Amino acid sequence: MVPQPEAQSPSKRRPNLRTKPLVIGSSTPYEFTHERFTPFGGFLLFVKMLAALQFEKLFDETFVKPGRTPLFGHYFMFKGLIFLLVIGFQRLFHFSYISHEPMLLGILAVEKLPAVTTFWRWLKSCGLNQANSLVKLMAQVRERVWWQVGYAFPTIHIDIDTTVETVYGNIEGARKGHNRKHRGKKGLRPVLAFIAETKEYLFGKLRQGTTISGDEVTTFIKSFKPLLPGCVVKVIIRADSEFFSQDAVIACEEEKYRFIIAVKVTNPPFVSNRWYSVRGRPGVEYNSSVFKPPTWDKAYRFVVMRILKTDAEKANPQQTEMFEDADYKYRIFVTDIQASAHRVIDAYDKRAGAENLIGEAKREGLCAIPSKMFNPNMAFFQMVMLTYNLWRHLQAFADAEKTAALRRHTVHVARLKLLFLASKIVRHSDQVKVKYSDYLDVRPQLVKLFRKLDHLLKKPNLWDAPIAWAKT
Repeated sequence: MVPQPEAQSPSKRRPNLRTKPLVIGSSTPYEFTHERFTPFGGFLLFVKMLAALQFEKLFDETFVKPGRTPLFGHYFMFKGLIFLLVIGFQRLFHFSYISHEPMLLGILAVEKLPAVTTFWRWLKSCGLNQANSLVKLMAQVRERVWWQVGYAFPTIHIDIDTTVETVYGNIEGARKGHNRKHRGKKGLRPVLAFIAETKEYLFGKLRQGTTISGDEVTTFIKSFKPLLPGCVVKVIIRADSEFFSQDAVIACEEEKYRFIIAVKVTNPPFVSNRWYSVRGRPGVEYNSSVFKPPTWDKAYRFVVMRILKTDAEKANPQQTEMFEDADYKYRIFVTDIQASAHRVIDAYDKRAGAENLIGEAKREGLCAIPSKMFNPNMAFFQMVMLTYNLWRHLQAFADAEKTAALRRHTVHVARLKLLFLASKIVRHSDQVKVKYSDYLDVRPQLVKLFRKLDHLLKKPNLWDAPIAWAKT
């Protein structure tokens, strides 16, 4: 006999969604209630995740306290700024819109948020030391998240790129530089590095608006190793032509990183009878050679892809590119990878996702320059990117069973699915409870995620011992 499922009590059954639809029109009456409602029910997920990772303890151990000590404490001010960014607000003035938000007040354990100027004065007291300590904090959180969700990548790709933030007014560090969208305008030129496998922010910094130098690239690349989880054995650096220099290549060699860097200025020779094509790619040919640029100390491998111009491109030539002739356009890269030229270039082309990630980070607040002073702006920069990573970590917990695919929504979509959850906050028998609707489409995923985080919360001693990674 086939076993019958256990009968659910009426209170646990999901309501029938095929009931008569509600009809709401202009004559529908309305009223107010003393009950507390919030559009940010997903905040409870963040609270549980941070508690499961013992984030506050890591913050106290890692964060360099600024000179100004606020009445509410450093963690309160930091958490308030982070949660403002989690919601999607990017300006400190936006605190005035959520000063009575019950979910946020409950998380911060206050009856009303402090004045906006309180947060501003604390942020103004932060600088480079606080920014650097937040980078270390992100690395520690990343290690714990990867270990918990089962990420154990022995090989990762680090994609490096810069972007331009056009600024107006007298902003410290702003310079006129390469700015395609606003030519001649002053701007800042931050540099960022992302882990391609998980779309996480690894390291970056706010810079003045000039092109990055070779010495800066060297320092930047040598900053990665302490920030990587212990499971990582092999690193492949991918960068565009702005990072092409002997300094960058030497830094990769010293750190034992593999690299693929787009080439500018240098035009290495290629043997004419070694061009080859790949099935299914008409008009495209590949080649490679070992070449020592005039100012470099030794020779390196260069790979090239040449693309046959169309008749229209030949008849109506546009602005001349650096590497092209009458018949072909060229893409050249320097690398230490010995695979076929087309495979090396295919691997580099996956770096295109970094530009999307930078665009996403800019929409999350990277472009919000809160101060005229460079140091507070640097601290705020790292807070924005820490918040970006927290969204990635929450998605990792939500999608841990899909690690093979690693399909990630943007932060904007994740916010819609995991934060903007209408809920009711009730107090009964001196216990506060958050209630969600049975009609939520994401209810099964929400239940699974809550159970996973609650399971971690039952292991308070989980992080007492160092994380031991099995090297592969």
